[in-house]
Amino acid sequence: MMVHQVSALSLPDAWVEVLKLIRSRGVEFKVERGSERARTRKVAALIHVEHPELRPLIHERAPYTLSYIYQYYLEYVATGERKPGEAYTYGERLRKPVDQVEIVVKRLREVKGDRQCTMVIRLPDDLLLEDPPCLTVIDTEVLEDKLWFYVYFRSGDAYAGFPANMAALQLLKEEMAAEIGVEPGPTVAFSKNLHVYEREEELVDQVLEPPSAPLRGLPARKKPG
Repeated sequence: MMVHQVSALSLPDAWVEVLKLIRSRGVEFKVERGSERARTRKVAALIHVEHPELRPLIHERAPYTLSYIYQYYLEYVATGERKPGEAYTYGERLRKPVDQVEIVVKRLREVKGDRQCTMVIRLPDDLLLEDPPCLTVIDTEVLEDKLWFYVYFRSGDAYAGFPANMAALQLLKEEMAAEIGVEPGPTVAFSKNLHVYEREEELVDQVLEPPSAPLRGLPARKKPG
């Protein structure tokens, strides 16, 4: 199993390059536990996005609108609340029981050369969940007055989850960078299982080889992953 590397200028560019990679180099993987049991094509990949701040944050053919991205960010990343019936949100894990975002901002505002500011999403007892968080770690560093994010996803739906998650993380980074007093910098993300579901393959083909007819998108998932 190879570990692939993707370099992209913007988040929309990264999405397209990831989909191309999976279509050409992905290997079959049968998901046997989790939110959806299905056949997929997957890669292990390191994605380096040089300018994730460039707008628009999502590709014009992504399966949801930019307004959905802001809603997703506000509901599932920016705040520490979760609705009844939800096992977790990324925002809750970031904010409770310790507000990791606030602490990282404070530390990096005081000492730009702090290399210890790692925010953790995944907990040991998540192994007991049927579908534990995809996002595991957000590591941070200030280099040349820019806030970098280094992100690990245990797994990721490349078609429907990757663009929303990466855009929401960019919004978080921009908010933190402004409070620290630096510019938002690059994002480096890694996933051992970045995949496309069998049911999404036709939609991926339409993104990479746009037809004359409008794209038949999937309904946006409440929590892309």
